[in-house]
Amino acid sequence: MKLRLLAGLSAFVAAAGLSACSPSGSGDGVSGDGGRTALDVWLMRDSVSAAFQKDFEKGFEAAHPDIDVRVQIQEWDGIGEKVTAALASNDAPDVIETGNTQVAQLAQSGGLLDLSDKVDDLGGRHWLKGLAEPGAYEGKQYGIPFYAANRVVVYRTDLFEKAGIDADAIKTRDQWIAATRKLDEDGRQGIYLPGQNWYTLSGFIWDEGGDLATESDGTWRGALDTPEALRGMAFYKKLQALGKGPKDSDEAQPPQAEVMAKGEVAQIINTPGGANVVAQNNPELKGKLGFFPIPGKTADKPGAVFTGGSDLVIPAVAEHHDAAYTFVKELTGDAWQKKLAVAMSYVPNRTTLADAVAEDPGASAMAVGAAVGHATPNTPGWAAVEAKNPVKDYMTAVLTGGHPAREAEKASDAITSAMK
Repeated sequence: MKLRLLAGLSAFVAAAGLSACSPSGSGDGVSGDGGRTALDVWLMRDSVSAAFQKDFEKGFEAAHPDIDVRVQIQEWDGIGEKVTAALASNDAPDVIETGNTQVAQLAQSGGLLDLSDKVDDLGGRHWLKGLAEPGAYEGKQYGIPFYAANRVVVYRTDLFEKAGIDADAIKTRDQWIAATRKLDEDGRQGIYLPGQNWYTLSGFIWDEGGDLATESDGTWRGALDTPEALRGMAFYKKLQALGKGPKDSDEAQPPQAEVMAKGEVAQIINTPGGANVVAQNNPELKGKLGFFPIPGKTADKPGAVFTGGSDLVIPAVAEHHDAAYTFVKELTGDAWQKKLAVAMSYVPNRTTLADAVAEDPGASAMAVGAAVGHATPNTPGWAAVEAKNPVKDYMTAVLTGGHPAREAEKASDAITSAMK
């Protein structure tokens, strides 16, 4: 799934330079210049910069002169329906970028090429769990991890310094609460955490060993009423109380980076790109924003996070499977993953490549969390849950005084019903 908050990363992207390079589809067998294979590729808006796209295409075609890469940039709005239609046609592109948690739905239709026998060749042993797991369906690998991004703590370095708090020393939840409580005074908010930030809640639930939904004997059911999930919600409530975040809206209503820009918030939970939005709205805060991974329960392990990002898939009806695989292998391989991470401040698709972003404070903080990242439940039915999103209603109910166990039971039943 594409992180909604990845919009904040657009400050890194020269999106205006991205444009369609060829007509849709590859089923007509059209060849490129000089009889080369014309490889049609769909990439998503803002996933890569114009400069990176140009460099990759030049490098790839130099290494593979028999392939003519033709990239089309797609919009996220409505992409699910567009990809589904393409997979059902005889005119699908050869390679498609898709949100990591969309792969199960697409694979269920039988429209994707099974790449299970290529996992070792692609370095799959070291893939980020939050990208690799949702790229698989019923034991087969269809989605190949492309890039990742996840939430970190974005904080005011000046406020931390004034309060005598060393952000680098915050490694556990208890230390985080203590620091946030110290910051939550003198008219400041220790943290701005809206009541319906369910991605953040998910991380706390995973830290406790729980999940949003679980599967047993082929049947999925909601799991917010488990002891583990209830402990995750209890911690969320404790943290959320150390600020004035609204209990009945999410991080986009109002945009939390804009709230932080007003100068009264010490921390938010966001992608690093959110810091750019803060500084754009309040230039006085430029150079006063830092990042650290969401702390875990113990100092030896960072907090679990929802891993947003993309996978690459190859349609079963695509005409040029071999060339498509060559493209996927190059773009997800070590050399181009390192370049992509640096160019876009992303987390590379493998844990072994984390050093590529060591000089980028925001991306390196993301990489720490991404190593223990998760995705939403890997079932096609989860899309229906997000459409109704009873998790948000549950959170508001608990934060406004509802009985946690009873509200969790109602929400779990709603999740179970939506997934049927």
